[in-house]
Amino acid sequence: MIAIIGGTGVYQLPGAETEERELETPYGTIGVTLRHLPDGLDIVFAARHGKGHAVPPHRLPSRALLWGLRDMGVTGILSTSAVGALTTDLPPGTLALLGDFMDFTKSRPTTFHDGPGVVHVDVTETYCPTLRGALRDVAARMGVPLYPRDVVYVCTEGPRFETPSEIRAYRMLGGDVVGMTQVPEAVLARELGIHYAGVALVTNLAAGIEGSRPSHHEVLDLMGRSGETVARLLLQAAAEIGENPDCSHCPKSEGMS
Repeated sequence: MIAIIGGTGVYQLPGAETEERELETPYGTIGVTLRHLPDGLDIVFAARHGKGHAVPPHRLPSRALLWGLRDMGVTGILSTSAVGALTTDLPPGTLALLGDFMDFTKSRPTTFHDGPGVVHVDVTETYCPTLRGALRDVAARMGVPLYPRDVVYVCTEGPRFETPSEIRAYRMLGGDVVGMTQVPEAVLARELGIHYAGVALVTNLAAGIEGSRPSHHEVLDLMGRSGETVARLLLQAAAEIGENPDCSHCPKSEGMS
């Protein structure tokens, strides 16, 4: 089964019959929506920030969500993220696939491996190449332009925006976009052996770039105008991937049960 995790501005999927579910996990209860598509395929949808966009990025119940999705039989995840750009080469409105990340979070739980014992998890290729390829193919057929290369996502703690000095440092380190939600979500998916891909929508230039001052209103406004396009892209890609991604690139679960 494929799941779609909708970030800021993507709170539902268009045109599908729905069924609400509550998932009990060792990390708390999480609510998701089961989407029944006309061809008999079921897709799970989860609003990352909960109903009404109520949960801030540093308090997201990521472990509950990923554990619950795994228990439902989810084998692949497509996610959306609203991001700021670290360069003018990625103007607001740009859609890009994520290819790597840098983690600058501070206080959130980032693993299922809390002991006993030590487990090291390979994140050389966190973002599944098979799912990324499917997204590129579907976007091309739909006429949805994607940035020509995969981008590096810098994840910060939030909920504050970053300072201009931080943005300069992230850009020097090789970052392309900045957001607050990919970690630990993508890492937890890797620990569970779930194939994962992320689509980023640039909503603003990050602080200090050409004198810009990011605002939450700016983010919501652009996502409100582009969120449905992103949702349709992910829904079509999920339908074409089917129940189980045909991928030999991603490592299996690291001892999770």
